[in-house]
Amino acid sequence: MKTPPLIVFTDLDGTLLDHDTYDWSPAEPVLKHLTQQGIPVILTSSKTAPEIAELRSAMGLDQWPAICENGAGVMPAGAGELPDPAPYAKLRAVLDTVPAELRQFYRGFGDMDAEGVAAATGLPVESAAKAATRAFSEPGVWSGSDAHREAFIKALDDLGVTCRDGGRFLTLGWGRLKSDAMAEVLDMYSAPPSIALGDAPNDIEMIEQATHGVIIPNPHRAPLPPVQGEQEGRVIRELSPGPKGWANAVQTLLRRYE
Repeated sequence: MKTPPLIVFTDLDGTLLDHDTYDWSPAEPVLKHLTQQGIPVILTSSKTAPEIAELRSAMGLDQWPAICENGAGVMPAGAGELPDPAPYAKLRAVLDTVPAELRQFYRGFGDMDAEGVAAATGLPVESAAKAATRAFSEPGVWSGSDAHREAFIKALDDLGVTCRDGGRFLTLGWGRLKSDAMAEVLDMYSAPPSIALGDAPNDIEMIEQATHGVIIPNPHRAPLPPVQGEQEGRVIRELSPGPKGWANAVQTLLRRYE
């Protein structure tokens, strides 16, 4: 595979997509320019493969792979190409080996129908069905005590499954982060210089790992704490939120390579 001059990894919600409207049109001219220059744009999100596939096609980025489920897996390039769901099936099987007195308090997306996922997430039923079509990780709702929760997490950890608390959901997975999937994709392209953009705590490792990291402000959450590389200028903080800030930052960094 030909090595591109640069590669861009980008979070979606609150970064390339406006937090409230999900609009990405302010970034569209820059996305088209990157495509014309042969610079891969790797969508990197907590969204599932079906959710990302729809956005990737709309943005004209089907020729590049994407990273789904917070780095749990990499989607192959190509319209309609989805990852093998075998890791999710294995995860569900392991979950069901947890003692029943703990398992009863965890209701994962795989335990719900589309209407149940819609109720848990606030998404329309059609969107909830895509959010429930998982390949690598399992979000769920915990209803037990804190003590039972600790025992549940310990039981899964002993089985090789990690748990990450995202506030609304307790998400189970195989321990991969966005930065792990980023390293996998970089290897595909022989490790060119990289830009990584994000707005949330789960983007920090990816931002720190990139050649150039960009923190996009999100007025709906507290600012991210100082990160590695920020003091020496390798990581910058954009002033404008959402796709406008995304476009400003990418255009500024592109000037170093054009």
